[in-house]
Amino acid sequence: MSTDGPEARTGSVPAPDDDSPAAQRWREVEAGRDRSVAAPVKKQRPFWVELPILLVIAFVMTFLIQTFLFKVYYIPSGSMEQTLHGVSSGGDRVLVNKVVYDFAEPEPGEVVVFSGPPSWAPEAAIPGPSTWYGKLFQSVGSVVGIAPPNEKDFVKRVIATAGQTVECCDEQGRVMVDGVPLDEPYIYQDWPFLAGTSDCRSAVKAQRCFGPVTVPADSLWVMGDHRSGSKDSSYNCRGSEPGECQGPIPVDNVIGHAVFIVMPVSRWDVISSPDIQGGAMIAGLGMLALPRPGAAGAGVTTLRRSRWRRR
Repeated sequence: MSTDGPEARTGSVPAPDDDSPAAQRWREVEAGRDRSVAAPVKKQRPFWVELPILLVIAFVMTFLIQTFLFKVYYIPSGSMEQTLHGVSSGGDRVLVNKVVYDFAEPEPGEVVVFSGPPSWAPEAAIPGPSTWYGKLFQSVGSVVGIAPPNEKDFVKRVIATAGQTVECCDEQGRVMVDGVPLDEPYIYQDWPFLAGTSDCRSAVKAQRCFGPVTVPADSLWVMGDHRSGSKDSSYNCRGSEPGECQGPIPVDNVIGHAVFIVMPVSRWDVISSPDIQGGAMIAGLGMLALPRPGAAGAGVTTLRRSRWRRR
């Protein structure tokens, strides 16, 4: 005889109209058993097991975001003062949009992070760790932006793009692109320039003078906001120096658009992108910038070329 029926579990089944205490107790017991079968209680993992799992998930998510979307970069030198502070002023950390240039080309006035060409001189001496745990910390810290950067990564502002001719200076000491002086309100501690006494026509040229230089195809002319303290495209060819400029950088070397100061908290701010060749100020994230008049026809070609050139 089978023993699986309700009678086998609790005895005889009370009649439906049986309201006696024994019948009610029977129904309560049976209802509790049904709930325990339908919704088994899931065993909770102990905290010491869940914590490492959560940390690993957070680290992986951070790694994926910093590799493909946004990355935090540490500013070691003062070449972009006072827009960005170097180590001597606290050392800003900036958020870099690594996606925006998959859909558009860098524009004049934008602050970009890029890998310096082999011929470029480092701006800051960054000693590397000598111990294995130091190297491990640097590798892990670089993922979340707390470790010192590669000394060959630079942050500068785009001044001129491919096909444009850049030089300095006009009679007021301003940089010119295609013969038109730029509007650069961010410049900090420029080289001395005194019209008629120490300018680009004097026997000994002012240190501010360089060029003219025509930017090659798929290249950018970049300069630091702290003009007298920046090793940028104009480095080594200013004034009466006989050397050649460090020169333009390949567009393919651009890592991304610096859009926001994330640290320290007191420095939270959007990194503005003034339209230095047109006079209109654009403040905001690069990915939200509107296309310029006349650029719509070239948009498809530019987008296709940008996607293919990206690493």
